[in-house]
Amino acid sequence: MSTPNCFSLTWTEENVAHLVMNRPDAFNTMHPQFWRELDEHLTALNHEGRARAVVISSTGKHFSAGMALETFSGAITLDDQSPEGRAAVFDLLTDMQHTFTKIETLRMPVICAIQGGCIGGAVDMVSAACIRYASADAFFCIQEINIGMVADVGTLQRLPKLIPLAVVKELAYTGKRLPAAKAMAYGLVNEVFDSAEATIAAALACAKEIASKPPVAIWGTKQAIHYARDHSVDESLRQMGWLQGAIWSNQNVKESITAMQQKRSGEFAPLARLQSFKDA
Repeated sequence: MSTPNCFSLTWTEENVAHLVMNRPDAFNTMHPQFWRELDEHLTALNHEGRARAVVISSTGKHFSAGMALETFSGAITLDDQSPEGRAAVFDLLTDMQHTFTKIETLRMPVICAIQGGCIGGAVDMVSAACIRYASADAFFCIQEINIGMVADVGTLQRLPKLIPLAVVKELAYTGKRLPAAKAMAYGLVNEVFDSAEATIAAALACAKEIASKPPVAIWGTKQAIHYARDHSVDESLRQMGWLQGAIWSNQNVKESITAMQQKRSGEFAPLARLQSFKDA
């Protein structure tokens, strides 16, 4: 019997891609099939260029309970008995990190709609997104310390860019839960809603608004924000000049202003489909 898909992908008429984790009975845990499917979806979305924005949501009680720990006693083993085996852990983690980094580097914005538990690897995942909405019952937990390990797929690298360092340390050292209301107060969550349904609706509404803008301008904005996060103001201003010079479009500016004056949606070209030399 084949294993059910971990994700379903649907589209809105505004070309918003909605990626849904759909294994609620397993609390949407992250096993090898989860990683394969997520990587394939993100790669395809990035290459196709059709999506104007991406919403990632979930089903069931929890957004995701994180890594499926049984994987590491079955399909995957971490060898700590030799330097060669320990060195291989680096390559395994690098591959997993790369999948979540695709969320961050995707050519279009990613919005996560979070309900219930966002635990362990799920925190790694959502910290790579652009925008996070949460239901009132949502909570975040750096679970790794509770099972005797260090969080290793992005949480400790991205959370300090999002919330105060002392808060990250408290969560990472104790494994305690961060409720949605506090997460919003710290700036991890943009807004909190009464229910999971309202959270997803808000995420899709935000994505629809993003989709109404010129995709190449959204792409450029995302590039500039992420560059500025990791570079000095002077370096970022220089990068901004190069970036604006590369993507400036009189047509997009004219269409945006005209559409606003006429109170209609603008019409803009999608991002180009990416080409790979090795696949040509």
